[in-house]
Amino acid sequence: MIQSRCGILCEECHYKEKTDCNGCVNITKPFWGESCPVKSCCENKNLAHCGQCEIFPCEILMQFAYDKEQGDEGKRIEQCRCWQN
Repeated sequence: MIQSRCGILCEECHYKEKTDCNGCVNITKPFWGESCPVKSCCENKNLAHCGQCEIFPCEILMQFAYDKEQGDEGKRIEQCRCWQN
């Protein structure tokens, strides 16, 4: 089951309970800002997640995955690859 556009597993996210987040596939606006460029990109292309994109993994996803403060060292990218299969 797809939990996010970028590959984050919502059940493992420590912000889920703190912010009462239902996951980006179920909300219009992320808890952390006005919009998410990854979510917007996927939805504008009518994709369920980034792994379905022809330019996966793109620069935007790479920036999120390897962000020094909020990144996950590429775990979300690997999850998108699992969802592809």
